Amino acid sequence: MKELFNQYVQSLETYIMFAIGEEVARIKPELEAKGRSPISLSMGAPVAPPPQFVIDKLKEALDIKGIHSYSSPKGEAFYLEAIAKRMKTRFGVDLDPKKEIFSLIGSKEGIANLIRELINPTTNEFDRDIILIPDPGYASYKEMIKVSGGVGYSIPLTMGNNYMPDLDEIWENLKKDGYDEKKVKALLINYPNNPLGATATFEYFKEIVDFCKKHKILLISDAAYTDMYFDENNLPPSILQVEGAKDIAVEFFSFSKPYAMTGWRLGWICGNAEAISIFGKLKSTIDTGIFKALQKAAAEVINSKEGDEYIKEANLGFKKKQEIIAKGLKELGWAVENLPDATFYLWLPIPPRYKTSKEFTDDLMYKSGVVAVPGNAFGDCGEGFFRISIVCSDENLQEVIDRMKKDGFYF
Repeated sequence: MKELFNQYVQSLETYIMFAIGEEVARIKPELEAKGRSPISLSMGAPVAPPPQFVIDKLKEALDIKGIHSYSSPKGEAFYLEAIAKRMKTRFGVDLDPKKEIFSLIGSKEGIANLIRELINPTTNEFDRDIILIPDPGYASYKEMIKVSGGVGYSIPLTMGNNYMPDLDEIWENLKKDGYDEKKVKALLINYPNNPLGATATFEYFKEIVDFCKKHKILLISDAAYTDMYFDENNLPPSILQVEGAKDIAVEFFSFSKPYAMTGWRLGWICGNAEAISIFGKLKSTIDTGIFKALQKAAAEVINSKEGDEYIKEANLGFKKKQEIIAKGLKELGWAVENLPDATFYLWLPIPPRYKTSKEFTDDLMYKSGVVAVPGNAFGDCGEGFFRISIVCSDENLQEVIDRMKKDGFYF
């Protein structure tokens, strides 16, 4: 049957988190037998329950008349209006809920569908449409583009460029590599960044907007982590705060990270009205919207005092976890400095005695039951590094450090 499927799908790699999860399940009995039951630092998902407030609101919504009927792919008016209110309150951004916001079954689904709409598939690599993507970056970006028949051209994010690269230099490198600049459809950015935890300045956001206007390409901002921050005086911005950004930009948001609602699959895209309208045409052919009770509960929590307090407490908890793991890693010899101001990720170099990221993370998993992600899963620039997600309990984080010390995992 394999030959019946298109070459793009056949070329896909299994999503790294699923592949790791399958291997952990396979070796779990062996690890438990030697007192090293798996501790996951791999999946980028909160393990705490969502706010009790939103759970209660969902229960209430289940009894509303008509709540169990079809919704609309665009989203219910109350959901879109609540999002518009949140964008104004949190970022000072004015959005028309009728034209500039569209619901998503999670931001991952939305980004994948937008990419499908941008790419005209072809089998010749240098004739393919191009989307510029961060490297290291979310592992699914490149595969989403590949399965759509396009090319994901890497934008290196390094300590040397402070994770804010010179985009004009990237453009020139693309041409030197033999690609047609006229094939570039979009620039995809992700700040705060997965896997780096890096943030960008508002001045850099202005440069990004100017760059996309200059080259007449779409600016796609994945803003899934904007509410996961540790400095109340330096909140991560929205790209739509830049004057004129709506001329060329759309931005993706999710309920998954800030409210620990990963399984609810709720998000939205907002920004340029024409792009939102075209996006909606595809969505209307492939899904019939989010369960209305979920939308109702989400609309309640997003502008609530309870929701804001939950975010604040969760961020304080992640900051404490960051301090626990950083202290332990320093004791193990890592030079852990300039900790991220956002996200629940740490991006670290592998010990010099290892040749590859995977060699190190495999050794760590098979010997100690500590599950991390090799840096090369996030792009070529990730080789030599690994990512950990500090989402487990404080006790488990300390257990990770204790195991690494006992098992000789010093830098």
